[in-house]
Amino acid sequence: MNNDEFSKELSEGKELAGEFLTLFNAVKDEVHKVFVGHDDLVNNVLSALFAGGHVLLEGVPGLGKTLLARTLSTTLNLDYSRIQFTPDLMPADIVGSMVLVEKPGGGHEITFQNGPVITNFILADEINRATPKTQSAMLEAMQEAQVSVGTRTIDLPQPNIVIATQNPIEQDGTYPLPEAQLDRFLVKLIVGYPKRNEYEKILNLTTGSQMPELKQIAGGEDILRLRKIVRSVEVSHQVQDYAVKIVMATQPGTEFVTNEVRDNVALGSSPRGAQGLMLMGKVRALLDGRFALSCQDIRDVAKPVLRHRIMLNFHGYSNKVSVDSLISGILEKVPEVSEVDVETLSEEEQPEINLSGSDNISDISEALKNLSKPNE
Repeated sequence: MNNDEFSKELSEGKELAGEFLTLFNAVKDEVHKVFVGHDDLVNNVLSALFAGGHVLLEGVPGLGKTLLARTLSTTLNLDYSRIQFTPDLMPADIVGSMVLVEKPGGGHEITFQNGPVITNFILADEINRATPKTQSAMLEAMQEAQVSVGTRTIDLPQPNIVIATQNPIEQDGTYPLPEAQLDRFLVKLIVGYPKRNEYEKILNLTTGSQMPELKQIAGGEDILRLRKIVRSVEVSHQVQDYAVKIVMATQPGTEFVTNEVRDNVALGSSPRGAQGLMLMGKVRALLDGRFALSCQDIRDVAKPVLRHRIMLNFHGYSNKVSVDSLISGILEKVPEVSEVDVETLSEEEQPEINLSGSDNISDISEALKNLSKPNE
């Protein structure tokens, strides 16, 4: 690539990053008209949305999880459905079913009535209260962007976003999401309590006589266009390899595993974790005005992307080990650049080493160490 081509590509990258950042901030500002505080939470939810993934929100009741989802759907001008999951909810209740209806001219016919899952924006409230049978129906909608009813397969409208919530406190009458379904969420976000200075604005908004009017900032076509911009962000081999090493460090038995993970983890992240790091990291790069992914972007998104993909063993549960602390330990210990494998070095990259006339093992060992170091 010559200098002119490089300059043109760089200019186009900056322009696309600027377009993304402008629309992202406009949506975020509109959401904050009614959803107070939790700036990191809003950033991560929007990042997952523009990266093309689904979101799992965990927090006690009353923190505004439903309000956030409804506000986003209004701001993005997307069709919205809220599904309250309960133990007696059946798959047909969410995907739809065949019903007998009366025809205007008399007589009856059987038609398919769409369920609430066939829409753009879905709030799956207290998803862990549904039985595994109903959860599996939701799983197909999330992963395949389609639902199956009898012999029919119905594609879901795009863009399609699922924001699911669960209460971490109440366990009676709940069915914890299996690993296979947790893995379908791009991020898991923890919703905490508001700060003291945020309560005044919350009370003014919710107990006053007026509520702010939300504007429609973007639409479905805008979201699909921004998703293409996210996927076109440049990634170097070094950064991609760093994301792979972070994911492998969560898996017991691999070469990058830390002692803490080895002792406390039963199951590490799947390759979907690496995909999530890349996509969420690309959004983070665009928010920083860059059109190239960095290792710092990977570190910034590691906890929301990986915390629900790591399963503790009995030792970890009994010692109340925090998954977030394990991820922090991984980020501290996994290097951005590992020693280069001697066999992968090209002849141009290999320094000249003269071992002729030397039968000293220490000399040879020292030479091989020098060979594995990157050129200064």
